[in-house]
Amino acid sequence: MSKPINIDDKFDSGVLNIALDTIKIGKQALVFVNTKKSAEKTAEDISKKLKTDSTELINLADKALDVLSKPTKQCERLAFCLKKGIAFHHAGLTQKQKDIIEDNFRKGAISIICCTPTLAYGVDLPAYRAIIKDLRRYTMHGLSWIPILDYMQMSGRAGRPNYDKEGQSIVIALTNSEKEKIEERYLEGSPEDIYSKLAVEPVLRTHVLSLIAANFITTKKELYEFFDRTFYAYQFKDLRRLHGTINKVIDLLDDWEFIMSSRDEFSSANELEDEKLKATLIGKRVAELYIDPLTAYFIITCMRNASDKKVDAFSFLQMISRTLEIRPIMRVGIREHDKIQESLFEFSDLLLENEPSMYEPEYEDFLNSIKTAMMFNHWISEKDEEFLLEEYNIRPGEIKVKLDIADWLLYATEEISKIMHYQSLIKEIVKLRLRLKYGVKEELLPLVRMENIGRVRARILFRNRLKDIKDIKNTDLSTLTQLIGEKTALSIKKQLGQELKSVPQNKRKGQISLRDYGE
Repeated sequence: MSKPINIDDKFDSGVLNIALDTIKIGKQALVFVNTKKSAEKTAEDISKKLKTDSTELINLADKALDVLSKPTKQCERLAFCLKKGIAFHHAGLTQKQKDIIEDNFRKGAISIICCTPTLAYGVDLPAYRAIIKDLRRYTMHGLSWIPILDYMQMSGRAGRPNYDKEGQSIVIALTNSEKEKIEERYLEGSPEDIYSKLAVEPVLRTHVLSLIAANFITTKKELYEFFDRTFYAYQFKDLRRLHGTINKVIDLLDDWEFIMSSRDEFSSANELEDEKLKATLIGKRVAELYIDPLTAYFIITCMRNASDKKVDAFSFLQMISRTLEIRPIMRVGIREHDKIQESLFEFSDLLLENEPSMYEPEYEDFLNSIKTAMMFNHWISEKDEEFLLEEYNIRPGEIKVKLDIADWLLYATEEISKIMHYQSLIKEIVKLRLRLKYGVKEELLPLVRMENIGRVRARILFRNRLKDIKDIKNTDLSTLTQLIGEKTALSIKKQLGQELKSVPQNKRKGQISLRDYGE
């Protein structure tokens, strides 16, 4: 139920006025916007109007900055906002930064969070006010109204149990016409129906293989009966179409050698329903890995190609960048085409799939996979988060998500390669997984596997001719301390069984310039 709220129109921005009023009355608010960029700008705009500068908030800002070894411009923007008790929240933040923001919002240290709609889902973060700036979102069809269910999720953040007697959900309308449209659509309208996505082939492929691999289903008839009891069957009641899709999936899994069937070429319809289904060894492993069987088949095809050609890290990076699991992938802009084509020419001999014709519909996706692989390749070449943000417009939090998915896919590749006995490839995959984890060139792997040695410290050690564990063991504590600090040096010596309590007397403490040690 709506009611009038008196708010000073001090500034041209309704969001700014409402946010400042929220702080004035000692309450908290979530401001929902439709893009990451808008979340950051809105938070900065609010912060610039505030003079708050407490020690607690300064410490909070420092924590957000220290999350990365080298803070990005995004980190600096967040720190600026946090000093004023304001924050932005979106998928581009690291998990540690998100935790800092969410925890301190719950404690009351942060008054306003400007966020994308993802915060409305799965995070218990209620506020007195939910300020919804944008009810339209860019889609493949242009600027479109968001679903009513999304509005309800955002609006539902308003009101804090045990703290407030009420909550206020405020939507920004720029004109009277827009106000009427919002009232009609979102306040008086009904939420959309929920539709089952079970018949979507990637989903169905995974579930069918899992059911067979777990021996939960042993015949095609049992498979039909299982899916006939699902929400999809209840909702659409088109069992013939569902059975047809299941048959198509079974045929694919059979062709890919993930299952075996007792099919006879001259079987009757009833006999076909009693057809026995059993997972193969590799089919069981694919089900356990919980990847799309199509992805697994693509990986197997690539591994077969890799067994008799020259490969390197880029080969596997481009392979995983072609899978459904890694999406959304980097998109190649019009101005980037020539640059990506040059990179494609450079790496073409290393690819594990044939390049599609530039006239085929999938060519654009193929180029996007090259760009995505380049992003990963830059990461393992020790380019930092700021470089990736500038070059690929991918933020630290998004990088982490992509790296986690890449590791999962490479682990799946490693497991599949074991079954296929591609031992020489397994070594390269394991090495690549470590490089992705630490973001380093291969030469630093012996160093980064030690605790408290990240890519930056490892590079410092390597440049000073300390290239492996043996070199570090043979280096005195004073030298190590000068390079990476006393605390880290002591930690390393302890890990190597050379525990010392402090730097020997009459030896210089603290770090010195790399110029003193050479490149």
